[in-house]
Amino acid sequence: MKNNLLLTGGARSGKSYKAEQLAKENGGKVLFVATAEAGDEDMACRIKNHQKNRPQEWHTLESSHKIGQGILHKKENYDVIIIDCLTMLTNNIICMAIAQYGENVEEELIEKMLKEELENITQAMRQLNSQFIIVTNEVGLGIVPDNRLSRLYRDLLGRANQFMADAVETIIFMVSGCELYVKKPLMQPHSFER
Repeated sequence: MKNNLLLTGGARSGKSYKAEQLAKENGGKVLFVATAEAGDEDMACRIKNHQKNRPQEWHTLESSHKIGQGILHKKENYDVIIIDCLTMLTNNIICMAIAQYGENVEEELIEKMLKEELENITQAMRQLNSQFIIVTNEVGLGIVPDNRLSRLYRDLLGRANQFMADAVETIIFMVSGCELYVKKPLMQPHSFER
């Protein structure tokens, strides 16, 4: 049985590192799906560092959206597919909606676009025998943001996280590099045979 995971936590909590460690432990063929875009020099530098630190034999799909379709289009059998991260994907969808419909775009419209994106990812999860490891941030643990766009982002990411939490068997909350299991698959009964 597949054990799809959602790795969540704050910034620099060890989520991406844990995702990569789990993929290495699993062995086999890995697809790393990178959702970040190099919008400035700092981000471009961060992306290059991430690329350098990944094993060279891993395949990479750089995609800011339409991830589910991109994965299925690869038509390869991967043992593990890491999506890093849902946080940037949500940001990308919001930015696309604003670019297309303006700053006063209705929240419901963005949510519809995001839900369609997430449904395509879960469709890929159902169709493939790969283990999916999805990285995301918890952004609702602090103060209420002081502007509409930040509140919209927080709310939509929270809903996206809940949607993906329903689609996976395991959820790990990362805190300072340590893991807390929030959701685990049911344990198989132990056999008492000798």
